[in-house]
Amino acid sequence: MFMGEFHHNIDDKTRIVMPSKFREELGDTFVITRGLEGCLFVYSKDEWKALVEKLKRLPFTKKDARAFLRFFLSGAQECTFDKQGRIAIPMPLVNHADLKKECVVIGVNDRLEIWSESKFNEYFNQNDDNISDIAEDLFDNMEV
Repeated sequence: MFMGEFHHNIDDKTRIVMPSKFREELGDTFVITRGLEGCLFVYSKDEWKALVEKLKRLPFTKKDARAFLRFFLSGAQECTFDKQGRIAIPMPLVNHADLKKECVVIGVNDRLEIWSESKFNEYFNQNDDNISDIAEDLFDNMEV
């Protein structure tokens, strides 16, 4: 399970250091793709395979399913770490997440998310007041 928040800079060659804790959990090869809300999603190979199996069940006859699959899968790239524990993020993904200098890498259960620090702060600040309501709505009909 991925959890935690780490702040790192992306360099001029679009490389970012991944925290060692996350490198161990991701393994040697992993997948990075466009995420939602303007971030990037990073999955271990096992989590990626499980997710792709779920995506295969989406009905291709539905316009929304086709749109999501195009968005999500066309940006997916298999990656590895260099000797310094960095990953090179492809330029289309850098542009999608508007990564400039300061970045935030967070663990979100089955995946990592890479955010530009400014977008992450903006997202967090916009949703901070609503988290109690969101939690209440999500957990109302759930046994905890």
